[in-house]
Amino acid sequence: MNSQAGTSQAATSQAGKSYRIASIPGDGIGVDVTVEARKVLDRAAASHGFSLSWQEFDWSCERYTKTGSMMPDDGIEQLSRFDGIFLGAVGFPGVPDHVSLWGLLIPVRRAFTQYVNLRPVRLLPGTTSALAGRSAEELEMVIVRENSEGEYSEIGGRHNRGQANEVVLQESVFTRVGVERIIRYAFELAKTRTGRVCSATKSNGLIHSMPFWDEIFAEISAEYPDVHAEQCHVDALAARMVQAPDRLDVVVASNLFGDILSDLAAAVTGGLGMAPSGNINPMGEFPSMFEAVHGSAPDIAGQGIANPVAQILAGAMMLDHLGETVAAQDVHAAVEKVLEEGAVQTPDLGGKSTTAELGSAVVAALS
Repeated sequence: MNSQAGTSQAATSQAGKSYRIASIPGDGIGVDVTVEARKVLDRAAASHGFSLSWQEFDWSCERYTKTGSMMPDDGIEQLSRFDGIFLGAVGFPGVPDHVSLWGLLIPVRRAFTQYVNLRPVRLLPGTTSALAGRSAEELEMVIVRENSEGEYSEIGGRHNRGQANEVVLQESVFTRVGVERIIRYAFELAKTRTGRVCSATKSNGLIHSMPFWDEIFAEISAEYPDVHAEQCHVDALAARMVQAPDRLDVVVASNLFGDILSDLAAAVTGGLGMAPSGNINPMGEFPSMFEAVHGSAPDIAGQGIANPVAQILAGAMMLDHLGETVAAQDVHAAVEKVLEEGAVQTPDLGGKSTTAELGSAVVAALS
């Protein structure tokens, strides 16, 4: 299987090239793990004859508390000049989650048409699944989540606030263009893997959006006779991820369903501390953004005990997307080597090593 999950724009390294990368460490452990991931990526770049030119931005909840905004008014314009965006984690007590999400992540995703949220999940060497008796071969899949519309919509409202007859309306938005392109991406990805796609639906309960999703899935499926396609109600699919994960490879889902399923998939393959993700603009018109799946974990921020693996692997996804496929593969191999040896492990993996020690071990494995 292709552990890089099909993100690359090219297949070979471009010697001597320098890529401009916007680094947004964010909040909490996002700052801690981004430092280590950047060390690893710089070493991989140097080994393969290219470089990463970093520019750091302090866009975060801390900035919000000082200025009233997560990023400046021209933030999108500033980011548009970069080849990639490397995001830590966003969120901190005192700032509501919807403020941090809609103040930074969602505007970036939508302004740059990052309509694919790609989350490869697999059991890495030296880690233990929450599912007893499952092997690494059984625990590898990729979630293709629609990232620009669906259930994450601003359409709606709140009426009669605080009264007994208070009413809240939250609308979902599904467009033919949006649904077609995410499903087609999943089928193209499946062709590079095992040729299996499963669509998450809930058409027995959502009588407009999900039947529409199912119809388009069936239309596109007919164009790919060599890809095995099936659809599964999202609740049953969640159960399958636990009971029979080996029956899944590429899972395509709406924004909300994909968000939930990808966290579940990460949980059964070693935990959120091991799972990377990419917000992909497949056509390369705008920069794509790469981040760990985990949150900012403010309770352990600054203690030097956060696991940097997810952020490092998010960096590998970024390298692959930029066309530096061999360097990305080397980063993956270095992470696996360190985890398999087991001498350097952060507390979440059962060890006593620091964030910096694990990052340095991966750098050394690249040498």
